[in-house]
Amino acid sequence: MSKRFDYNTLAHRLQDIFPPSSAPLLYGTAILVGFGTGLGAVFFIKLIAWVEIIAYEGLPGLIPGLGRGWFIFIPVIGGLMAGPIISFFAQEAKGHGVPEVMEAIALRGGRIRPRVVVAKVAASASCIGTGGSAGREGPIVQVGAALGSTVAQWLHFSEGRIRNLVACGAAAGIAATFNAPIAGVVFALEIILGELAIADLSSVVLSAITASTVARAFLGDAPAFKIPLYAVQHPSEILLYLLLGAVSAFVGVLFIRSLYFFEDVFDNWDWPDYLKPAVGGLLLGLMGYLYPQILGLGFVPEDELNLGIIPSQNIPHVFGAGFPVIELALLGKVSIGLLLTLIFLKVLATSLTLGSGNSGGVFAPGLFMGAMTGGSFGWVAHRLLPNLAAGPGPYATVGMAAVFAAAARAPLTAILIVFEMTDDYRILLPLMGAVIVSIVIAQHIQPESIYTLKLVRRGIRLFRGRDVDVMAAVTVAEVMDKAPLTVTADMPIKDLAALFHRTNSHGFPVVDEEGHLCGIVSLRDYRRVATPGEPIPDLTVRDIATHNPVTAFPDERLSDVLPRMAPRDLSRVPVVSREDPRRLVGVIRRHNIIRAYEIGLVRRGFALGHFPDSPPGTVTGQFPITPRSPYAHKALAELELPETFLVIHIQRRGRVIVPHGDTRLLPGDVVTVLSRDGDLQELETFWLQNADVLDDSENAPPPDSAPVVESPPSPESDRPETDSPEGGS
Repeated sequence: MSKRFDYNTLAHRLQDIFPPSSAPLLYGTAILVGFGTGLGAVFFIKLIAWVEIIAYEGLPGLIPGLGRGWFIFIPVIGGLMAGPIISFFAQEAKGHGVPEVMEAIALRGGRIRPRVVVAKVAASASCIGTGGSAGREGPIVQVGAALGSTVAQWLHFSEGRIRNLVACGAAAGIAATFNAPIAGVVFALEIILGELAIADLSSVVLSAITASTVARAFLGDAPAFKIPLYAVQHPSEILLYLLLGAVSAFVGVLFIRSLYFFEDVFDNWDWPDYLKPAVGGLLLGLMGYLYPQILGLGFVPEDELNLGIIPSQNIPHVFGAGFPVIELALLGKVSIGLLLTLIFLKVLATSLTLGSGNSGGVFAPGLFMGAMTGGSFGWVAHRLLPNLAAGPGPYATVGMAAVFAAAARAPLTAILIVFEMTDDYRILLPLMGAVIVSIVIAQHIQPESIYTLKLVRRGIRLFRGRDVDVMAAVTVAEVMDKAPLTVTADMPIKDLAALFHRTNSHGFPVVDEEGHLCGIVSLRDYRRVATPGEPIPDLTVRDIATHNPVTAFPDERLSDVLPRMAPRDLSRVPVVSREDPRRLVGVIRRHNIIRAYEIGLVRRGFALGHFPDSPPGTVTGQFPITPRSPYAHKALAELELPETFLVIHIQRRGRVIVPHGDTRLLPGDVVTVLSRDGDLQELETFWLQNADVLDDSENAPPPDSAPVVESPPSPESDRPETDSPEGGS
């Protein structure tokens, strides 16, 4: 009798042969992901072209008399195909894709469902091929990321390795789509992971190189746009490019706000979700049908408007990704009237397409808007200052990067993508200046990018690829060191040196004779006065310590403490009593922050349904709070649970509450407790020994209750901050 083939067994055997920590397996899987993503990108690009041929050459032949009227109906057909795929097969395929990858990295350890690959390719090809105003890079990034995640999960990689392969897939997607491997690498590190980690760099580079090589083999190795080399005519022309950066910032912000405005309109509309993309397609089609006729009334030269009868040769400028129109703008072959009009029409077209729930990217539309913005600016500048401004072409090139940077807040990606797509190195200096000005202004007007705003609206705030809002579910008291080692102000620094060596700690709170906090001293403070090889100075801790340090309160949320630590690069913060700010009650260190993140992540996972079962290596138990329980009316911080136990959530009168340290347990609550070492018996024993668990079923809430996240109360008063840094390492 033949045995059934077991993929999990094969994965484990591969791990036995190539341990996960070994470089060959990591690099081999990165190359595999790059190869697969490259092939996927080629297939996706050709699929879009195939759909476009059917839509604009095949369908019009059925009813030739409809002529340009097909522009109204073809996007509707695309929406009718994409809508059901997204609604019934994979909701993650909705929209521009990159935020979903960022969310998977931040909240699910990079885990993405394999079905997303099929859904994203099918829905996006239907959308873009039928004229939807969206880019192909977002879908390919999501496809590559899903492929990387699937391979990593199949091989049972750790979360860190899963995140790495997701980044490899994202880099490969950009590299294959735009023939831009360097920009692909930077995009993965700057947007997807949110940080430059040397450990991630090698595999991400390998994946991008592989994908770009595969794409070039099928699609050619020429730059995306064939334009002449542009250069700065005069050093003072840089000022004009900086001004273009300021203008581009407003266009980028307009794009962000317009997209999310229409997304809100469609999300709040009581209409079946699977039909909304078709409605967006109808509005897009009407716009594509009408605007060339309106502009032909004398606003724009008629030969630019594609007013012919044959749809395949006269597709409206705002349909699809728009690369042919971008190239015309880069060559300076678009009139000023059409340039100005297309800025706003492309914003509206993309907002209708993606806001209605269709599938596609925002990268290409951002480049389109930038080229039109820069071209318009260059046209005006050349007319006003003909001896200084070169003309529309170079400004359109710089505008592409500036508008995309304003929308995505990815300066390095914006600079490198335009550099690689145009192969024009001489325009690099004005490119960098305009991008930086654009980002600074856009950040001031609209703090969130086109990617992160979608996550913020879901309650997810990212910092270096991590969701810092999960810290709002954890208080300082839950993770602080409640018995920190302290030093006195009068301690000689030679004794301090011995203490550093003995404890391997990098800093200590400083207390006076009465035990009151009077400062903090760090290893860096000591090294400033103690030169190696020379006698230790005759100083005390008081002489070198940082006085009036930044402090925290036990009832504060970690999300409020982090903004005080990060800008000053503090490694530890003393925790003081709110009633007596001089009384030291603990210390919060960086490793406590990591534990807090884990606690908050698990709590959020249970609240949002990401952990229908216990996470690996843990068990959970549910325990009722009866009127006679000693835990009734106590705050969680007062329970003194062992460190291996964690309160995940509380069921209360039909609600599920995400607990905080100051959350008080009430009779009738059902508390879910997680044991991180997986010992359920120990968990039950502890609870039974410490609580009166009489049967009180009439007070228990129904088990199936709608999740409600309880926000912790804000402190009634905030102690004034000091700007004196700790100076800790």
